[in-house]
Amino acid sequence: MMQSRTHNCGELRLSDAGKAVTIVGWMENVREVGANFAFVVLRDFYGTTQVVIETEEMMKAVKGLNKETTLSVTGTVRERESKNAKLPTGEIEVVPEKIEVLGKCRHNQLPFEINKSKDADENTRLKYRFLDLRNPAVKSNIVLRCQVVAELRRLMTEKGFLEITTPILTASSPEGARDYLVPARNHPGKFYALPQAPQQFKQLLMTAGFDKYFQIAPCFRDEDARADRTPGEFYQLDMEMAFASQEDVLSTLEDVLVPVFQKYGKYSRVSPAPFRHIPFNEAMERYGSDKPDLRIDLEVQDITAEVQGCGFGPFEGNCVKAVAVDNFTQARKWIDKLLADVEVQTGNKACWVKVDDNGNLTGGVSKFLQNCAPALTEKLNLKPGSFVCMAAGKKAAAQKTAGVIRTMLGKRVPGHFDEEQYAICWIVDFPMYEMGEESGQLEFCHNPFSMPQGGMQALLDAEGDIDKLLAINANQYDLVVNGYESASGAVRNHDPEIMVKAFQMVGLGEEDVKAKFPAMYNAFTYGAPPHAGAAPGVDRLIMLLTGEESIREVITFPMNKNAQDLMMGAPTSVDQSQLDTVHIALVEE
Repeated sequence: MMQSRTHNCGELRLSDAGKAVTIVGWMENVREVGANFAFVVLRDFYGTTQVVIETEEMMKAVKGLNKETTLSVTGTVRERESKNAKLPTGEIEVVPEKIEVLGKCRHNQLPFEINKSKDADENTRLKYRFLDLRNPAVKSNIVLRCQVVAELRRLMTEKGFLEITTPILTASSPEGARDYLVPARNHPGKFYALPQAPQQFKQLLMTAGFDKYFQIAPCFRDEDARADRTPGEFYQLDMEMAFASQEDVLSTLEDVLVPVFQKYGKYSRVSPAPFRHIPFNEAMERYGSDKPDLRIDLEVQDITAEVQGCGFGPFEGNCVKAVAVDNFTQARKWIDKLLADVEVQTGNKACWVKVDDNGNLTGGVSKFLQNCAPALTEKLNLKPGSFVCMAAGKKAAAQKTAGVIRTMLGKRVPGHFDEEQYAICWIVDFPMYEMGEESGQLEFCHNPFSMPQGGMQALLDAEGDIDKLLAINANQYDLVVNGYESASGAVRNHDPEIMVKAFQMVGLGEEDVKAKFPAMYNAFTYGAPPHAGAAPGVDRLIMLLTGEESIREVITFPMNKNAQDLMMGAPTSVDQSQLDTVHIALVEE
């Protein structure tokens, strides 16, 4: 017996024929075929069961009820005359003796058809998310999410990691995104912040003597939405290991994630461990991205030397990158669409040439490249039917634009995209510093808590020399799956002297470090162990496993692209008394 039912709507079989049962669920559909004859489909979490109305009394019980009304049906199981092989319960039906309305749907018109809710407008789906989740196709993503999280917990626990929860109300910390602030009622003018990640707490746990930590951690960042990133909050498999190297962390995550992809993934092929290691600079040169989709077999090539002096203005004095494909048969309209899409995505223009049947460059900017043709042919291994798309500019811009070209060509030109797999790699050796695009000043590139490769000596050798500082690599690494950054981590900077020196390079002194990271700095002065960790994103992991294109499809109650919860009406105004309690005054712009 389960609650008020004997069976759920997904478990009755032909072997149950003759049994008296009670099932409960939502009335998915009713089809009247006579005065006192109708078919009712009852749906619950587990599946659907057909109920056959054959009497005037039972017809009165369902007459006039709206779809999605919840019912309790007591009756007898019998074999169906017209079986449905597509349904697990398709060989049986229930003949009711009693039908009771448990929860009446008072709406004649639903905002969308439940089983086709994914075709509805996204904001409508999010407003009526409780209905959207009744769709078995939508619900299945959430069920899989639960299964994967349970599997992650099991695998981490088996490896000796302790699941430890860390605070939600904490101090504001400069970690790369905007904080969500919470006013402190008992401390006027002061605020808590919701954690962007448990970064400092997990490092403090290592300093406190815990050897292996993990949690399925909620993280809060006030940042804009993307298809692979939800605004507001997200979850990650946060983990850290004391007395650990980079390889310790990478091998641990490989042992945990490969079985998860193999067991729950949409695709049967998964990159075997150990995953390929690609240095950051190599990734940018070969793929134009630090998160390359390795399902695409194309690579970016540098043709700067080959085209200098050709007379084409955008190439002169700039870095020029190219992506070439063979057997190209697309029309000019297709090429124009490609170039327009590249410009929309990158803000930079691309150009092109083709190779005709005689091996000559033609179309696009070919008139400028005739003298370069032999060198380009050799460098790019061109042949009749080849197509070359190019990007020029400062090195970083040319690389990133070429990376977008590579992805678009790979997915749009047949034969270059092996989609049915999980192609996984580690991107390693990230630069410790970079020049800020807005500030024009030296900034941390990826994570200020990382240990620079070479430690203190590397910083001392580069002090005062921007080029040398930009050449320092950090012990940082990203996990990339099918072109998505799926985890980020580092060997941590656990030495307060090295930490202070690293921050001095970006214009922050010891007092700034103490002020911004007081607990961690203080703890490290009491003898901190070397430690390292990472944090795979749970939401993005589930998105990849299900093959969904939007991360909102795998979150139970997501916000929309404007960081609004349309179902709950958040964010919302609050009473003046609530503002007064926390010492907040609203000022009109």
